[in-house]
Amino acid sequence: MTLRIGLAVAAAGCLGLAAGAPALAGTTTPVSTGTSLSARAPESAFHAAGAAAGAADPASCTRPAPDGRVSTTIHCYTPDQIRAFYGLSPLTPATTDGAGQTIVLVDSYGSPTAANDVAFFAKTFNGPTPDFEAVFPLGKVDYTHATGNGSGTAGPTSADGWAGEANLDVQWAYAMAPKAHIVLVGTPVAETQGVQGMPNFMKAIDWAIAKYPAGTVFSMSFGTSEEAFGGASAAPQFAKFDQTFQRGLAKHDTFFASSGDDGSLGTGRAHHQGQTLDHPSVSYPNSSPYVTSVGGTQVQSGWTWAPTQDKPFNDDGSRNPLYWAWTQGGSSQAVWNESWASIGTGGGLSSVYPRPAYQSTVAGVVGTHRGVPDLAWNAAVNGGVLVYYSYFPEIEGPAAWGVFGGTSASSPQVAAVTAIANASRKAAGKPGIGNLNAAIYASSFPRASAFSDVTPHTYGTAPSGVLQDNRMWETGSDGFVTPGAVPGVPTTSGYDLTTGWGSPKAAGYVAGLTAAP
Repeated sequence: MTLRIGLAVAAAGCLGLAAGAPALAGTTTPVSTGTSLSARAPESAFHAAGAAAGAADPASCTRPAPDGRVSTTIHCYTPDQIRAFYGLSPLTPATTDGAGQTIVLVDSYGSPTAANDVAFFAKTFNGPTPDFEAVFPLGKVDYTHATGNGSGTAGPTSADGWAGEANLDVQWAYAMAPKAHIVLVGTPVAETQGVQGMPNFMKAIDWAIAKYPAGTVFSMSFGTSEEAFGGASAAPQFAKFDQTFQRGLAKHDTFFASSGDDGSLGTGRAHHQGQTLDHPSVSYPNSSPYVTSVGGTQVQSGWTWAPTQDKPFNDDGSRNPLYWAWTQGGSSQAVWNESWASIGTGGGLSSVYPRPAYQSTVAGVVGTHRGVPDLAWNAAVNGGVLVYYSYFPEIEGPAAWGVFGGTSASSPQVAAVTAIANASRKAAGKPGIGNLNAAIYASSFPRASAFSDVTPHTYGTAPSGVLQDNRMWETGSDGFVTPGAVPGVPTTSGYDLTTGWGSPKAAGYVAGLTAAP
């Protein structure tokens, strides 16, 4: 996950790519060393239906029962809305997308209520009964002490933040491929920039590679800044981790990882991995040449952002209507870069890996380095997805719906659409796609029909409405946002280092992968 996921960043620099605990809020965008791996819309953006605050304005998001709260600034999507945007039919109890396939989602701790919560999610949105299991190959997590001793990324309190990540992964993998066998792999130690968490993740993935069928699709909503591993030591350490992915690819498994939520920012070893670098950086494992990196976009479907001022919050903390202004109607997809919270898609060039052979078709963009991401999907918080949660009521309160974003939302959804493609390949007598990158970068792949190219978009008249790169925005003492010091990389026609080839068009993507060798 990335350096500034929401207003919190997992301690020791664990890149929070999206999910659970503290919501984005406030008028500043500090880098924190807390536990959260979340990009969740602030609760302050919602009010009871019919309440005076904002009641005269049109609703931009209404949470389902038993919640019912409404926002007039934050937009959200149901499964059917996202499925329609990307070309899948509505959910019904008879939907068969993903049947016969396995999707493995890997998260620290997992979620104590994942099974019940995805069942409620399925019932709410009229889908089939989920085929779900939670496994703990390295030892069961003690969920009874989530607010007990310990703090930071590896302390018990971090279980709450990761539970949101896990619920997001499970529910939105289900939303795209509801008949797949969905497996949540929980590990008992949090990711902490490779100290303990990353080796534990790789051990758990090795276990899952051995246990689950050939052609299993994995999604990893976690990451660590490449440079936090320290110069020359990164390459041999990553090579050891990559052996796990190579074992999976050999049995036609496919691996996806979130590209990050801090744009081009990264962290180094200094100051407990809490200091941002002064140059663009990317994270691992999404930079591995054996992994497909999933970047972020912002889908605006049925609404269009129309900012006229770059001050997201008034001096009293309320939302400035000149920044949050939107009009009804429209359908667009831009690079994900939300200035109000200083979050946006990771992407850029690896400092560890040379350009893999399959990226020779984009050598003019990546040069001699591995470039990420490879493709993209909706990751916005303003335009986020609805996630149901009932975990840790002593922390979170009564069961409710949250609006979540981040490239942690992107990766499991693309993994699920790829599982649909693998089901089609199986029907055609072919194995799982395995190394997806080798397929989508091939000159013979029908990218025009398989992907929607993401190009620069301009919304409203404020400078932050020009979505054209992944340079992070910073909030000044006057409350106005301005571009940060670290440059981003541009979003262009064709392949680029913010959205890759673009976002999958379900029908063309599935057809292209079905036809691939």
